[in-house]
Amino acid sequence: QVQLVESGGGLVQTGGSLRLSCAASGLTFSRYMMGWFRQAPGKGREFVSAVSRSGGRTYYADSVKGRFTISRDNAKNTIYLQMNSLKPEDTAVYYCAASTGPDTAYLARTSDYNYWGQGTQVTVSS
Repeated sequence: QVQLVESGGGLVQTGGSLRLSCAASGLTFSRYMMGWFRQAPGKGREFVSAVSRSGGRTYYADSVKGRFTISRDNAKNTIYLQMNSLKPEDTAVYYCAASTGPDTAYLARTSDYNYWGQGTQVTVSS
């Protein structure tokens, strides 16, 4: 059974930083493209970032480019999202997801992903 478990969310002030983690089990981790999405209250789930199987390619939404950094550790079956210079509009539930899609594609649709975690809340106060 595939499980993706996010952690690291919390409450932070504007300009602060958080590091999210997503631990995967029940799948051959290195065979999956991995991504982060977020969903704010009353809004749809939106793409944040993705990382290729080797970690060599990364993709970002324009709204987080230059502030967030995605990475993965295949030895630990874990991906990370380092979030700096946080803004109130970053407040959302953050989800990690696994995709069998190609490394070279910009996989920004929820339908591109096969497995999802339960999410972790990030709240940025102004």
